[in-house]
Amino acid sequence: MHLTSLPTVSRKTTSASAKLPRMNVALRQRMTVDEFLDWEGRQELRYEFDGFQPVAMTGGTFAHDTIQINLVSALKARLAGKPCRPHGSNLKIEVMGSIRYPDAYVSCGPIRLDSTVAPDPVVIFEVLSKGTARTDRIVKNREYASTSSVQRYVMLEQAQIAGTMFERVGDDWVGHLLGANSILTMPEIGIELPLAELYEGLDMANPPADEAD
Repeated sequence: MHLTSLPTVSRKTTSASAKLPRMNVALRQRMTVDEFLDWEGRQELRYEFDGFQPVAMTGGTFAHDTIQINLVSALKARLAGKPCRPHGSNLKIEVMGSIRYPDAYVSCGPIRLDSTVAPDPVVIFEVLSKGTARTDRIVKNREYASTSSVQRYVMLEQAQIAGTMFERVGDDWVGHLLGANSILTMPEIGIELPLAELYEGLDMANPPADEAD
């Protein structure tokens, strides 16, 4: 996913004049999670919440979209008939006082039909992008490591079949490098997934410029 600062989005929004006062208030003072959820529910665009203020989400690349679609499809097929379920980037999670829209994640508990925030994510995936890689690798990694329900966090590269995976091992949060031949073994949700499957439909012989720089 891509994030951008709130003032930039307010200038691009067609109804910016009506929303500027409310956005400026958000920028002047720290919001609570409940205040953010109430505020975001009245906006036309989607926002994450970094624990202090809203951060607007923008569009991604063809590679990002393809990887995300492949990922959700692969998770859905393998989790069919199991108690856990995959989610795309339309349903929020709350972690460490922040609100995030992961590119994909898996939860295993009950969710109300009208819920906009899924409780207790177990496995979380992000497709790294140039504008968000630092946040994904550092800030979100710290948030997910500090959230007890999260057992695994996978960050996927766009320009090559590769990634980084962190898993909870006892009291430790252990990182692993992933390559083209890696198999994502996820015992907490009872499935395995070849990393290369997530890149089907992409010409990796002519990859895009590295979005994660």
